[in-house]
Amino acid sequence: MPEQWTVRDISRAMLPLLLALSTVEIASGLVLGSIEDILLAKPALLVLVPVTIGTAGNLGSILAARLSTAVHLGTVEFEPTDDTLAGNALATVALALSVFPIVGAGAWVLTELTVGAVLGPLDVVLVAFSAGAVLAVLAIAVTLTATYAAYRLGLDPDDVVIPVVTNTCDVLGVLVLFGVVAVLL
Repeated sequence: MPEQWTVRDISRAMLPLLLALSTVEIASGLVLGSIEDILLAKPALLVLVPVTIGTAGNLGSILAARLSTAVHLGTVEFEPTDDTLAGNALATVALALSVFPIVGAGAWVLTELTVGAVLGPLDVVLVAFSAGAVLAVLAIAVTLTATYAAYRLGLDPDDVVIPVVTNTCDVLGVLVLFGVVAVLL
């Protein structure tokens, strides 16, 4: 990593990444557009979309920040037996499994209070919980991959990993949420 960043260095490192991530976000919007009818027919799912993708991105970002700090401190080894990696991954899964049912319950309550729920509360909680469990695993995989890639390429993980994780989780969040809906409902 450079000792001193210049605007040129920052632009050279980040512009290609930001362009690629913009394309990823467009893909996420196209997927949402293709399932608009489902969202309008089941308003609780419409409420779940931004909360699910935001929560998945937040979980990945928390993990990314912790791993980035560990990289800077030299306390992480990218090995399957690394306790730092395992502990942080386990904490991410535990947090997801405790937060996503609350997200589902909140989405159902909000929908019930505003437009009347089409889906039952257990259905919405089960969808949120299942999507959250899958997204936690995917967010961990994306975060570990992005952190390792940044480390190997000599980029600062603080600059690279969180944008990659949040943008990727946006797309994965939409895909996983509606994959779970297709399977469970």
